[in-house]
Amino acid sequence: MSFYFVIVLAFTGIGLILNSRLKSVFNKNSKIPTSSGLTGAEVAKAMLDHYGIYDVKIVPGRGALTDHYNPLTKTIALSEPVYNSRSVAAAAVAAHECGHAVQHAEAYSMLTLRSNLVPVVQFSSSVQQFLFIGLFVLGGTAMFSSNMMMGIFAATFGVTALFALITLPVEFDASKRALAWLDDTNITHGAEYDGARDSLWWAAMTYVNNALMSLAIFLFFLLRFMGND
Repeated sequence: MSFYFVIVLAFTGIGLILNSRLKSVFNKNSKIPTSSGLTGAEVAKAMLDHYGIYDVKIVPGRGALTDHYNPLTKTIALSEPVYNSRSVAAAAVAAHECGHAVQHAEAYSMLTLRSNLVPVVQFSSSVQQFLFIGLFVLGGTAMFSSNMMMGIFAATFGVTALFALITLPVEFDASKRALAWLDDTNITHGAEYDGARDSLWWAAMTYVNNALMSLAIFLFFLLRFMGND
């Protein structure tokens, strides 16, 4: 059990470092205006129009770095530092979220697969919560000596790891689409383009860290399950 916490703490620590770096890069590029002078919302609309997507709404969101695309409601929510900002960082984030909308419109296979896995992941997360409650009530030794419990842990964390791994190509592809469009339309170019690329790169690294942590936890429980067999 102690090794499990070592895994979680190690990747959580790396995650905090990556998030700190992401915020630093985002804040830096938030101070650099784009020569196009477009706000994040305007960038998003321009990209959607370019791809002939007219049924996706662009709405202001709350907080920072909370930008997301919801395929169920076909809504792009841009956070406060992005929606009205005319910065390089805002353009990069807005275009990235539009990249997800383009994926949805084109039925990008990995996005479809990830969306289909959402209910399974939600169920697995609920099971994990009940198991961890039982872990503290019954004691770690009893739980970890049970082959059935280790099997359930391995299965649920396997689903979590699969979802996290599938998320990687979805995020990288959205960034690739965003950067290509920003470059082709000259909304960002030269140093502006480099800033946009850096912003999206560090955001992607947080997803890589989450995927590696999920995979490490899955392998931990899988090996425990095999060892108890």
